[in-house]
Amino acid sequence: MMQFLNKLRPFALLVLRLGIGIIFLTHGWVKVLNLNGTMGMFAHMGLPGWLGVIAGLLELVAGVLLIVGLFTRICALLFTIEMCIAILAVHMKSGPWWQVNNYNLPLAMLVGSFAIAILGPGVASLDFAFFRNRI
Repeated sequence: MMQFLNKLRPFALLVLRLGIGIIFLTHGWVKVLNLNGTMGMFAHMGLPGWLGVIAGLLELVAGVLLIVGLFTRICALLFTIEMCIAILAVHMKSGPWWQVNNYNLPLAMLVGSFAIAILGPGVASLDFAFFRNRI
């Protein structure tokens, strides 16, 4: 059974990358399509408005890169940092830490991004195709 599951590791990494990448891509797309609204939302949360533009561009571009598996570990590490900031600076203000419903999506994205940063892109990636000896 364990050997069978081990053989699925490349597929699991691909599915993880695709899922996390698609979610970040769609969130970034919405932010970039409405920059004024994004800047206002970030300002309302007590953050500089320009940070919303940076977050939107990061999520859009790095989301695409994560999906195709290019510069995967860097993108995943940036997403890990972004989600730590989002949880600590925004979502934890909504209630005590044990009310996970206030930050369950950012927490899941943090955990998934961290796993990708540590495990790497897998063989079904452009990183593997271009940088096989370095990943």
